[in-house]
Amino acid sequence: MANLNKVMLIGRLTRDPEVRVFANGGKVAKFGFAVNNRRKNASTGQWEDEPVWLDIEAFNRGDFGKQADTVEQYYRKGNQLFIEGHLVYEQWTGQDGQKRNKLKIVADYMQMVDTRGNGEGGAPRSAPAPARRTSAPPQDESFDHGEPPPMESAPVAARSEEEIPF
Repeated sequence: MANLNKVMLIGRLTRDPEVRVFANGGKVAKFGFAVNNRRKNASTGQWEDEPVWLDIEAFNRGDFGKQADTVEQYYRKGNQLFIEGHLVYEQWTGQDGQKRNKLKIVADYMQMVDTRGNGEGGAPRSAPAPARRTSAPPQDESFDHGEPPPMESAPVAARSEEEIPF
């Protein structure tokens, strides 16, 4: 039976990222994130936002995954992001001896949507978010392994207005 563990969200950071460096040189950036679910209030008939509070982790992984560095350098409380990632179920025993658990999201890809909420003018909209690798990196010796390879894009076919479905 096939499985799929994928999460796609657009929301805002609820707190500044906390970054931790591991002994082996790895890095993780943790931050709070909120998205809204819309629901209709039965008594007033008005639509209301119901926030969902999430914990997100972003890691540095290999030559092409520097998400923790990007989060540390550019993202702050209030920034709106698109996050693509996967769920991780975490279990532990608390100091009081009680078993605890939670779901968290590990970010695989992030893109800044806007910078509202950043009092210093925010990061540029084109902050270097990690690109998805669509092919193997070039084997050329001059390739700078500090930056991901450019994303490949397919040409967009021209369409007439009659073909557009809306």
